[in-house]
Amino acid sequence: MTTTDLDRSTVETAYARWAPIYDAVCGPVMVKGRRAAAKAARAVGGRILEVGVGTGLSFDDYDTTTEITGVDLCAPMLEKARAKMATGRYPWVKAVHQMDAHRMTFADQSFDCVVAQFVITLVASPEQVLSECHRVVKPGGRIILVNHLYSERGVAAAVERWAAQKTRGLGLRPEFPFARLQAWAESTREAVLVERRKVAPFGIYTLVCFERTQKAA
Repeated sequence: MTTTDLDRSTVETAYARWAPIYDAVCGPVMVKGRRAAAKAARAVGGRILEVGVGTGLSFDDYDTTTEITGVDLCAPMLEKARAKMATGRYPWVKAVHQMDAHRMTFADQSFDCVVAQFVITLVASPEQVLSECHRVVKPGGRIILVNHLYSERGVAAAVERWAAQKTRGLGLRPEFPFARLQAWAESTREAVLVERRKVAPFGIYTLVCFERTQKAA
């Protein structure tokens, strides 16, 4: 199916509204996907960039083997993240920045791993954000995504198509297909799909990992 991507103003407005209740509402719903992504990132270790860090829900999922930098477009969400940092419970979280993931200000090859949890389906240009993640990750590093991806067939796909128009104003997009991620990887030099799997127990979310390969001679 073909649908338009969400625009920046829709996402910013929606998540500013979500900020006061995001942890309570979305925390329990997304916990399995969030922990799966963080576990994959911890296996890489080192400097990790969290794209769409939001309120900092994932801070608990990392440890002192990592050094976390977060970016998000939504200022009210970042206020929540900074309040968590101020408690002193998360010394591995070094900084969070208000930044557009389409145009990040980090130098090339700055991070060992880039994580985007429940983000890539919501941005204005998923392919541009993926390319920015690819730019800032080091060769041999991972880009780790976790999201609900479009079921593509059957009753679930029909429900997702129906829900797509109803939920756009909430900053949600249930009908985003894996094929777009795959097409980006195939069109991008120095990127290879290394993992794609459903997250237990219900398989609602899919974990997708790309590796930035070494630059060709």
